[in-house]
Amino acid sequence: MPVLTRLIPSPLVVDIRPGALDDLACVLADERISHSGRLAVAVSGGSGAKLRERISPSMPGATWYEVGGGTLDDAVRLASDIKAGHFDAVVGLGGGKIIDCAKFAAARVGLPLVAVPTNLAHDGLCSPVATLDNDAGRGSYGVPNPIAVVIDLDVIREAPVRYVRAGIGDAISNINAIADWELANRVKDEKIDGLAAAMARQAGEAVLRHPGGVGDNDFLQVLAEALVLTGIAMSISGDSRPASGSCHEINHAFDLLFPKRAASHGEQCGLGAAFAMWLRGAHDESLYMAEVLRRHGLPVLPDEIGFTTDEFVKAVEFAPETRPGRYTILEHLDLNTEQIKDTYADYVKAIGS
Repeated sequence: MPVLTRLIPSPLVVDIRPGALDDLACVLADERISHSGRLAVAVSGGSGAKLRERISPSMPGATWYEVGGGTLDDAVRLASDIKAGHFDAVVGLGGGKIIDCAKFAAARVGLPLVAVPTNLAHDGLCSPVATLDNDAGRGSYGVPNPIAVVIDLDVIREAPVRYVRAGIGDAISNINAIADWELANRVKDEKIDGLAAAMARQAGEAVLRHPGGVGDNDFLQVLAEALVLTGIAMSISGDSRPASGSCHEINHAFDLLFPKRAASHGEQCGLGAAFAMWLRGAHDESLYMAEVLRRHGLPVLPDEIGFTTDEFVKAVEFAPETRPGRYTILEHLDLNTEQIKDTYADYVKAIGS
């Protein structure tokens, strides 16, 4: 009887620990990543530039490129600059915008990417997607997974705590995304990739159930691992389904309807997940999720991020339009304005102010 298996797209190296950055040169010297030591390193003018001073002596063959922002034009410009050289790999060192620009540029020129995030704001650090601002607003572009991910928890602790909180919201929202995927399977017969679903769910549950806080290395380790596993889960499934459901539709609605006032991705996704769990009738799970989000300093009500009840209702009502073809609890219930208001009033009453 033949043994049937499948190859899982995942990084060759995942190094998550305090002090990991000090061994970055050793990781890059791996012949599967760089034969010659010629590396294109994309950095921001902020956290990445500071770290450059620390690690550049150990990477004498690297060429450094400062990336101005997180736009498609920035990524295309970076790809053009890199193409003019002869490199083994691209290193993205910085926040989410720099990582996404480096992902896109590496894919465009056919080089592997090493992701070295300086914060844990969302699961994009190891996902097969680059999210970049463009003339139409914001676009998602398919890219290969990083060949390596290096996360120094000492560096993460130095980043503003709001970035860690945002990552918590994004990771926990996996639980709602998987519930939406299972709903689509029951109602629309949408196929579920069981391995991808298991990885994303357990990543979210690990963060949700962990007793630690944003200042604990043990908790940061679990959060970083959860974000990496979520990215791999998306690669396995071939799309963002394991990590993106009604919670992310609500997040996208905030971004599109109130672009100058929107909060962080993770804050909006966490809030959206808690409310979406309430919508699906999982009230105990919704209340527990809200309790954990509050413990970590994340919002569970829209007024905590500057939105009125009417604005939140408008975002929930508009949310299904942000992801045409995706079936979640929002599409399933198809609530009108008054029904959303009534359900939201019950949610507020249950969790308290």
